[in-house]
Amino acid sequence: MDQAAITAASGLHSRMQALDLLSNNLANSATGGYKLDREFYSLFSSDEITGFETEGQPAQLPFVKSQWTDFTQGTLTPTGNPLDVALDGPGFFVVNGPSGPLYTRNGSFHLSSSGILTTSDGRTVATVDGQPIQTQSTAPLQISNDGTVQQDGNTLGQLKIVDFKNKLTLAKQGNSDFVNNDPTMQPVASDANVSQSRLEQSNVAPAESAVRLVDVMRQFEMLQKAITLTTDMNKEALQEVARVGGGA
Repeated sequence: MDQAAITAASGLHSRMQALDLLSNNLANSATGGYKLDREFYSLFSSDEITGFETEGQPAQLPFVKSQWTDFTQGTLTPTGNPLDVALDGPGFFVVNGPSGPLYTRNGSFHLSSSGILTTSDGRTVATVDGQPIQTQSTAPLQISNDGTVQQDGNTLGQLKIVDFKNKLTLAKQGNSDFVNNDPTMQPVASDANVSQSRLEQSNVAPAESAVRLVDVMRQFEMLQKAITLTTDMNKEALQEVARVGGGA
């Protein structure tokens, strides 16, 4: 395989990774608090790639070096549900995951059968004092801008809301939860305002993502044609050499 085919094959691989990211973004365009992923491209060169040097330099092949998450705030949409809360500003709700704290922008909360405030998947919502929000009656909850939760005039606790100076330490766990992979980077207090009866929508712009998806698919098709073309040219060259050799 020549340099053109190798470069095209590497380009195909990176476009497949991009397609996976775009497809997942579109699939979660209606997921509350979802943050879209983007890709960062780079060039790969290795001494193991031999025979394809250009002017004495090793060949460089495109690849997706890493993916990164866009934490831009999504639209805050009124729901009329007092258990729905959204953050206006940078920060995350803290929930108690199976292996430690998780951080989310998805404030679609529920009450468990025992009256404890949880996420939609049953995880307890964390508070400043570490105690769960335990309701005392069936009366609706009132949640203030600082996350203080009250019911029938009684304070039940305050939602724990934090932020990170470097969000690169956060990795996705599920669709809208994040885990901190760097224990040395501790969360800090957030000054985001809590808005009751609202939910933050995904920050995915479906139209933009669909256009990018079509563009990447076209690039994928062009690279496929490039590989086919170079393969056919190599076959013709080999056949020509065989005819010349046979005639000699």
